[in-house]
Amino acid sequence: MVSIGSMIEKIFSLSDAVRYVAIYRDGQLESRSKSSTVGASSSESDRYEELLVNPTLLKLTSQRGGIDCGGMEYVLVRYGNFFQFVMPAPWGHVSVCIEQDADPVNLGLQVKSLVQAEQ
Repeated sequence: MVSIGSMIEKIFSLSDAVRYVAIYRDGQLESRSKSSTVGASSSESDRYEELLVNPTLLKLTSQRGGIDCGGMEYVLVRYGNFFQFVMPAPWGHVSVCIEQDADPVNLGLQVKSLVQAEQ
């Protein structure tokens, strides 16, 4: 399995539209933000999002998806200043903040392919 830092760098290399990457693996959170990002949330806020909000979102949507929707692959949230792509992994989750003028579904699918190839 590739290191968390290496995976974060690979995700950033997918597109200039990637603003922030967080990986929560086996109880350890590592995140990195692009410098000089306009409309970014605070690092403390991001930390709580990764430790509380995103795991809860993934739990709820995966349980709902498992009932009669064919499962759940990822969650895409549209905030006012950006998109947030969050996908589950067997060891935790990957969260990527994407510029609002980018194609978040296409970029999210690239992230998904990269993460799955690295597992």
